[in-house]
Amino acid sequence: MTRRFKWGLLGTGAIARTFATALRECNTGELAAIGSRSMEAAERFARDFPATVHGTYEELLANPEVDVVYISTPHPMHAEWAIKAAEAGKHVLCEKPLTLNHAEAVAVIDAARANDVFLMEAFMYRCHPQTERLIELIREGAIGEVRLIQATFSFLAGWNLESRLLNNRLGGGGILDVGCYCTSMARLIAGAVSGQPFLDPDELKAVGQIGGESRVDEFAVASLKFPNGVLAQLATGVRLSLESFVRISGEDGNILVPSPWVIGRQPGEAKLIVTRDGRSEEIVINETRSPFAIEADTVGHYIHAKQSPKMSWADSLGNMKTLDRWREQIGLIYDSEKMAELPNQ
Repeated sequence: MTRRFKWGLLGTGAIARTFATALRECNTGELAAIGSRSMEAAERFARDFPATVHGTYEELLANPEVDVVYISTPHPMHAEWAIKAAEAGKHVLCEKPLTLNHAEAVAVIDAARANDVFLMEAFMYRCHPQTERLIELIREGAIGEVRLIQATFSFLAGWNLESRLLNNRLGGGGILDVGCYCTSMARLIAGAVSGQPFLDPDELKAVGQIGGESRVDEFAVASLKFPNGVLAQLATGVRLSLESFVRISGEDGNILVPSPWVIGRQPGEAKLIVTRDGRSEEIVINETRSPFAIEADTVGHYIHAKQSPKMSWADSLGNMKTLDRWREQIGLIYDSEKMAELPNQ
């Protein structure tokens, strides 16, 4: 019998709870330990998810029972703790975005390579059968030559300037929080058109609204052009409620993905709608497990290969570089990035 991997959670926020719940459905691993910045928070989390508790992240990484660490801290802490986890010999699943920027992503991947550990950026939609079927349809030419990708992920957050969503110090704003999904999907589909795992845009133009109080992108849009001629329109935000969808338009029809990101919350939600010659066909993907459970099992399946084709290191680097370009176009720089540029005193 194959040994089940022991998971440690680094961070105890809402997404960590979702992931811990999904681990109950996981075939390859199970929750073993919880690490928080305080013992009180770790113990509170363990009331619902019994496991060894640690009052610091360092203690979690020192736990010899932990094989793989799920990092769900705010964005600016991803690079630091992913590198420390790798140096501790732990495999890593790090929430998206992998880091604040491309330079940090390079450092994280270098650490994973140097310490011979698995690393994957946690885009759970990439691991879901719905996305696999979508890529198959593109490669099969189901709608002819693909010409335009439209991807939207945006929601209306509350007005709390201390929350991570609206706080510059915590890497807030729509582009990094949910625009990263749209970017990764566009790159994935553009790549599939050319028979590649992903493709990076050679042109990107963007506009966005940076809040005077929040100092983060509250909503933004971007237009991308890929080397194969495919265009993409992306819209994102944390202060604007839009319908989240993906639509791929080709010369012979289009494919609509009504629920592209967090899939399977409702029965029958995992589906693709293919329209061609005036007729629509609904393709239902029969998968009842949580997308986070599928993601965890993806880690278990590829852990010895050190990276997964669902979200490879090169793919993450390309995505971060594209997000950097998007932020550069609208003039969004985080305070921590400005500090990093200061010369040593």
